[in-house]
Amino acid sequence: MDRRAFLKAGVAVLGGTALFGEARSVPATKTTSKNGTIHTVTGPIDSGELGQALPHEHVMVDFAEVDEVGPERYDRSEVVKTMRPYLNALSSAGGQILFECTPAFLGRDPVLLRRLSKATGVRIVTNTGYYGAREDQHVPDHAYSDSVDALAARWINEWNEGIGDTDIRPGFIKIGVDPGPLSSIDEKLVRAACRAHLETGLTIASHTGPAHPAFEQLSILDEEGVDFSAWIWVHAQNAKNGARYVEAARQGAWVELDGYEPENTDQYLQWLRTMREHDLLHRVLLSHDNGWYSVGEPEGGDVQSYTPIFTELIPALRDEGFTNDEIRQLVVTNPANAFAVGR
Repeated sequence: MDRRAFLKAGVAVLGGTALFGEARSVPATKTTSKNGTIHTVTGPIDSGELGQALPHEHVMVDFAEVDEVGPERYDRSEVVKTMRPYLNALSSAGGQILFECTPAFLGRDPVLLRRLSKATGVRIVTNTGYYGAREDQHVPDHAYSDSVDALAARWINEWNEGIGDTDIRPGFIKIGVDPGPLSSIDEKLVRAACRAHLETGLTIASHTGPAHPAFEQLSILDEEGVDFSAWIWVHAQNAKNGARYVEAARQGAWVELDGYEPENTDQYLQWLRTMREHDLLHRVLLSHDNGWYSVGEPEGGDVQSYTPIFTELIPALRDEGFTNDEIRQLVVTNPANAFAVGR
């Protein structure tokens, strides 16, 4: 398995689409977006303006050593040239905002993201935080010597002052952990993310996969006084036992099924039917984990489309009898509620 496939798998252990038609109402407390702000690379917007969203995608990733990664390794204009058609296609398919989940020291580039957002009209949200999956290859040295509070302060500073020498603020906290039991550095990342959340209000999206590290993290959130609704179980589809993400959703966590491709439509329909049966559609996020301009590969390598949820999954959901309200819940209201910041 190559590096991109490893990340996309989450260390697995197991044209515009209109929202219309007859709708069976879901309780208002589940369908109404909470008040708040989404912080995009071009500035804040009201969460009610979010539109159809993809909460877990990538524009660019760089797998260089942690002390080598940086903008000198690629030409931003070339990345824009390659990725602009994919974002244009997303816009044409009905997608309006993309949450870009590449963290620092893995190719995060808010300047590039702002250029692409302005060029395509697709809103993009970047992040703060560090990525401890892949056996901590992308964790900088200072994360080991920093205290939890000192590490959290770095991320809080990006929220308060902007990322690097820009005025671009992160819209969420992205961390990653290896399969449990959590290592000491992974636990530190989780605790730092909790403390950064308590200071900023930013939601924590944690690359997790299996259930064991997911529930370890929920225990840490509980110890740190963080509401489970501030935490996204990234790659939940890779849990062996789907009942565990039902359990996590019942406790208030966000369950992100973010590996959708047309060939796994039947599996996604099954998962979504299960969540609907348990009255938990309001805790589900859907995405592809696609894009992936890979620095160092010719023309960015094998870039993947951002459109199948809109062109394939939504029509399949309609065919399965999912209502307009339920589909809107999944692709508009849930992302708005998951990422809205109170200030």
